[in-house]
Amino acid sequence: MDWKECIIIDSEILTGKPVVRGTRLAVEFIVGLLAQGWSETDILQNYPGLTREDILACLSYAREILQDEHVYPMTV
Repeated sequence: MDWKECIIIDSEILTGKPVVRGTRLAVEFIVGLLAQGWSETDILQNYPGLTREDILACLSYAREILQDEHVYPMTV
């Protein structure tokens, strides 16, 4: 599944942050839950409007954004 089917960016929803379609749950929030140690099961139980595919779409979106990021070391 392509993340573009699940993730939308709309300036009227959370000031344009990427969110899971049909919710006000930001990709950043879902990835943050995973980073805090929440399991997929924990997320799905606490947010029944989400699906496994939604969680995977959030991770795919984050991966694609980070893939294009360039970090340059600062020299002192």
